Amino acid sequence: MQGKMLEIFEVGPCEDDYQLGFLIGQRFCNQIRSRLAGDLILQNQLLPFAQTPQAQPLIKALSETNQKKFPRYWAELQGTAEGSGVPVLDIILINFRKEILPFISKTAMNSNADTADDCSDILIVSDSMAIAAHNEDANVALVGHIYLIKGKLSSGLSFIAYTYAGELPSCAFGFNSQGLAFTLNSVPPTEAEIVPAGVGRNFVSRDLLEATSIADVLARIRSAEVSVGHSYNLIDIQRRMILNVETASGSRVSVHEVGTTPFFHANMYLHLQVQQVHDENSISRQKRAAVLPQGSKTDFLSLLGDTEDTKYPIYMTGPTLYTLCTARIHQLW
Repeated sequence: MQGKMLEIFEVGPCEDDYQLGFLIGQRFCNQIRSRLAGDLILQNQLLPFAQTPQAQPLIKALSETNQKKFPRYWAELQGTAEGSGVPVLDIILINFRKEILPFISKTAMNSNADTADDCSDILIVSDSMAIAAHNEDANVALVGHIYLIKGKLSSGLSFIAYTYAGELPSCAFGFNSQGLAFTLNSVPPTEAEIVPAGVGRNFVSRDLLEATSIADVLARIRSAEVSVGHSYNLIDIQRRMILNVETASGSRVSVHEVGTTPFFHANMYLHLQVQQVHDENSISRQKRAAVLPQGSKTDFLSLLGDTEDTKYPIYMTGPTLYTLCTARIHQLW
């Protein structure tokens, strides 16, 4: 996908988390407003649903759960809404998109139904290399509505996060000054596996940016009683360790340590036993990756750039899903 250079905004230390969000919202108000106006999932599904009697208790419970668990990040979310001059409900809805959409009746869904955030990752840790390479894939509504946040905290920790306009940093990937990084893959649990009003995935990934060790990252993931599952690729540069962590509601967590065998993850659970939706896109990418060379850094980038399967390519070029960028995190010698 062709696009202009991403803008990076350095912010902080701030007097409080509301100010951090406010400054981000103020700086990127045009991108946030544009994203909200053109986001068909928000306009055609989430906002109409939010006005129904059955939606209001769900949104209220989601808000209360996450505000209680993460009061600082909730203040940051509110600040982003105020700083950008948009309704706080709109910001709440896009940050809880994955937690709300499963509860919208199929009859209310339309041709603009949510498309999974179909990211792909290839991971390896061997004697010669330690690499995590990631395709960030998203709906067309996100094209041109992304920025980088370099946050500096009063604790001295700093982070850089690839951020969707109006959302908490980061639902995509990020890294911090402790030598820790993560990339994310959505996964598709069935409706029966989803718990209403649990902790939102965007709040968990925002929390990971402030972790101080790989053990701390895992503790933060395990302590989050999530509504919807997720897949986390965790990278500890100093310890030369990469973990894939799959989660689901009910505090279910499975950890796979990546070794010398290249590990490709698309958008279905691979090692946590969860009832999941059959995702043909993800299955096709998984099968394609299995037959491509995986012996070098160049091979990994070529794999993530593969377009051989025109219906379900690993590197996506529209019209609905786009590969927004490819990120490579690796150890330097």
